[in-house]
Amino acid sequence: MHWRYNLAHLILASVIVLGLTLLMVCVDVQARIAFASDRDGNWDIYVMDNNGGNPRRLTNNFLDEWDPSWSPDGKHIAYVTTKAAAEAGKENRQIYVMDADGGNPRRLTNNDFAEWVPAWSPDGKRIAFTSSGAMDFKGGNWQIYVMDADGGNPQNLTKNPFFDDRDPAWSPDGKWIAFVSARVDNLEIYVMDSDGGNQRNLTNNPRHDENPVWSPDGKRIAFTSMKNKGNRDIYVMDSDGGNQRKLTNNPFKDYEPSWSPDGKRIAFVSDREEDGNYDIYVIDNNGGNPRNLTDNHHDDTNPAWYNPAFAVSHAGKTLTIWGWLKRGDR
Repeated sequence: MHWRYNLAHLILASVIVLGLTLLMVCVDVQARIAFASDRDGNWDIYVMDNNGGNPRRLTNNFLDEWDPSWSPDGKHIAYVTTKAAAEAGKENRQIYVMDADGGNPRRLTNNDFAEWVPAWSPDGKRIAFTSSGAMDFKGGNWQIYVMDADGGNPQNLTKNPFFDDRDPAWSPDGKWIAFVSARVDNLEIYVMDSDGGNQRNLTNNPRHDENPVWSPDGKRIAFTSMKNKGNRDIYVMDSDGGNQRKLTNNPFKDYEPSWSPDGKRIAFVSDREEDGNYDIYVIDNNGGNPRNLTDNHHDDTNPAWYNPAFAVSHAGKTLTIWGWLKRGDR
């Protein structure tokens, strides 16, 4: 009886390991990077495999689209376009959302001023963004807002009457939002509670810091800094601003980092090739092994990495599923 009990558990464990292996293989195959490119005459949203292969165009019109942001479930991409503004004879950028295959585009913001850099909350219920009009704020400068995922209920989070705040980035647990502000003589990276409270400076450097993005485990923030003689490079720091360290080091511009879902790699934009255009590169999380993912004679920017496993982790389900398999009590 004891032998049968052990055999049953061995078979169950083997099935679980096989299932998890197949899941990880499937997840890796489905891993995608959304980005913006002007390779077809104007800026459009594209998506490619995580190794740079199989690039495909999602938006296709004569207007420009940028700033893709994946919904946590991978079913939608928020982005910025001038579509509605052009139809109204204006030039203001507005935030739209489309299905992950490029279908069913619909407008989320509807204002007479520019709004951009959408960022989905980890639970998929809200989208943070930058607004240049401060719709309920008389300061007139850039502010960080949050709205429901359908575009409703916009709320000003930063409420800073004197300086610009922009480029929000959610922590994986949804408790904090990192952002960029010009509250001192240069751009710095700040963090605040998800309701806008407790705003504090993380970088405090004499040169510009921007493009914050959290690591999947929430322990680190990658960002762009000009502290190296004014040249843009990719840095990483602890989530409290400590232990800042440089990952890229070349005479060209490296910026707009985006973490891979496993936290082992960082995609970014660089003009380090001799052709002078911008491509999307990837490095290991220690700065090693740089490689070009897009490698074409047009500009590619705004990389946004998505992976289904990351969405599960966002919802706090990965450990729960593993605990159920391990304990059999959930």
